[in-house]
Amino acid sequence: MPGKTISEFQADVDAWIQQVGGGYWSPHVNLARIAEEVGELARILNHQYGPKPKKPNEQAQELGEELADIIFAVICLANSEGIDLQASVQRVIDKVWVRDRHRYT
Repeated sequence: MPGKTISEFQADVDAWIQQVGGGYWSPHVNLARIAEEVGELARILNHQYGPKPKKPNEQAQELGEELADIIFAVICLANSEGIDLQASVQRVIDKVWVRDRHRYT
């Protein structure tokens, strides 16, 4: 069974926001949320790969879940701004496929 498309995830998030979430936050608040989530991701990566060890009493965090939190927040911002992320991501993939095709070899 294939996974959902980005458009389907956008629709899922929109349904949740409309039914439960109380509406979309302003773009600045969404950006702050994205920054907070990226900070949590940075903390995990610093614990796993950097010099900063995790405190003994800190709860375990899951890298995939933190990445998904960022995606959720990005989808909220895209939805609030009427952006079709499916189309936008495809344009970026097409762009880097051509532009960076031989850049890293």
